[in-house]
Amino acid sequence: MRITLTAAALLATGLATSAYSADLPVRQQAPVYVPVFTWTGFYIGLNAGVGWTNSRDVIVTGPTAASSGILSGGGGDGSFVGGGQIGYNWQSGAIVYGLETDIQYVDVGGRVAWGPYTWWGNGGGNNGGYLGTVRARVGYAFDRTLIYVTGGLAYGGLNSNPLTGNNTSNVGWTLGGGVEYAFTNNWSVKVEGLYVETSEGRKTRFFNNPIGGVLPAGTYTATTDRSGGGGILRVGVNYKW
Repeated sequence: MRITLTAAALLATGLATSAYSADLPVRQQAPVYVPVFTWTGFYIGLNAGVGWTNSRDVIVTGPTAASSGILSGGGGDGSFVGGGQIGYNWQSGAIVYGLETDIQYVDVGGRVAWGPYTWWGNGGGNNGGYLGTVRARVGYAFDRTLIYVTGGLAYGGLNSNPLTGNNTSNVGWTLGGGVEYAFTNNWSVKVEGLYVETSEGRKTRFFNNPIGGVLPAGTYTATTDRSGGGGILRVGVNYKW
């Protein structure tokens, strides 16, 4: 009888302990938070690359038909372009919208074949100007990879008007695209190409040849329509916060 009572008591204690344990909350492991990457935010960066240009012909009118002619225009290829950019992106789903502005030093200049008019001493162009843009960007994000198109306002210039030697006072447009990859949550690298078209409008200058020589003495008129366009291929790095 004592053995039976003892066994019953032990069984009852075990059942009570099991019931109490069942009422206790189950301890769950805290979830590990993995941040989701987003392109949204301000960014600033640097870039460098190469530029090329094309330059319009220059029409020369002299005192005689024999002293008139057309100076063949040419461009600069593979010259240095570099500067910085700042912008902001908004991301909605996989679509990324952005605004960006940049300023560049350009070592690219237009050239013309001056031929018998070398006495002008005009040099044909001027390397060492600047180019700035204010552009919209629209792209599609594959997580950390962004493919985009971009376009907007351009000012300054890639090359100089052969008459004025000035590639810093033009206004025009630019269009291009690129791909950007974020290798951390804050740092990204991009490859971008832009076509730039800036125009000064029609320019006319008068030159006096008082001495004569190969060409007769007198007043010469040189006219060109615009400074022409060109392109940029550059790589850049951005820091986003």
